[in-house]
Amino acid sequence: MKALALAALACTPFVAAAAHAETYYLTVAGLGGEADYEQRFRALASDLDRLLKAADTTNHVVTLSGDNATRAHLTESFQSIADQAKADDEFVLILIGHGSYDGRQYKLNLVGPDISASSLAELCNKIAARHQLIVNTTSSSGASIAALAHEGRAVIAATKSGTEKNATVFARYWVDALRDSTADVDKNDSISALEAFQYATAKTAAFYESQKRLATEHPIFADSGSAAVVRTASVNSGAGKSLSSFVLVRLGAAGLAATDPAKRALLAKKEQLESQIDALKYQRAAMSPEDYKRQLTEALVALAKVQEDLDK
Repeated sequence: MKALALAALACTPFVAAAAHAETYYLTVAGLGGEADYEQRFRALASDLDRLLKAADTTNHVVTLSGDNATRAHLTESFQSIADQAKADDEFVLILIGHGSYDGRQYKLNLVGPDISASSLAELCNKIAARHQLIVNTTSSSGASIAALAHEGRAVIAATKSGTEKNATVFARYWVDALRDSTADVDKNDSISALEAFQYATAKTAAFYESQKRLATEHPIFADSGSAAVVRTASVNSGAGKSLSSFVLVRLGAAGLAATDPAKRALLAKKEQLESQIDALKYQRAAMSPEDYKRQLTEALVALAKVQEDLDK
């Protein structure tokens, strides 16, 4: 029974990928419209590009900004990833810039024709990777979630609705989260999508408080393919379960292991065990105290052994 339970946990969506799995990142910094926004969006995209490439040399990182941020180039980039990505791989789409909402549909503002959330969803659906994450940091991004939500895909938005139309600061803090070690709340040398979301959300709220301004953005997310949106993680409801097990960047020893071919398999096993432990926490209410303690102990012992091997 214990083995079956642990096996079931290993099949949980967004469990860390096996050693052979790869991650594909596509970042799009759309049309700025004004010099200040153009510079800001380009800088954020450039910072992300460097961070993601430095985090793991095996990452596939594509970044579109400035004149390259067109619908044609975006479609070509999606097709290239679709041609390469396998089912066990991971795909992350990050949108930076201005979004619009006309009361019916969300659109990402690009150089030339814009692209709607439903069209973006169609492009994402062509990518075989079962583990997907979309981070929409644009204005009006809350209106994109309903169209983008899909089984195996988590979606983060900087605003709670399409009517929050001001340029966001969430984008800046999302990038900061991937380079600030304080975002690693559980101190496991990696920053998950949930930790990055929580960091950026807290920083966004603090910004408006410090400026004594009414907040014009309220970050939300939809987890595990559901279009139902929430603002905070909850063990009881399961909100945040998939985001918590999606590793974005690795720090310290984990970062070094990610670049060492001899240790990548061990790192993948460590992240898988950490995901199993997270999954157990979300399933605790449905388990007997004895089963929970037994399975948690097994996973913790296995994690300690893997960590010991990594430290050698």
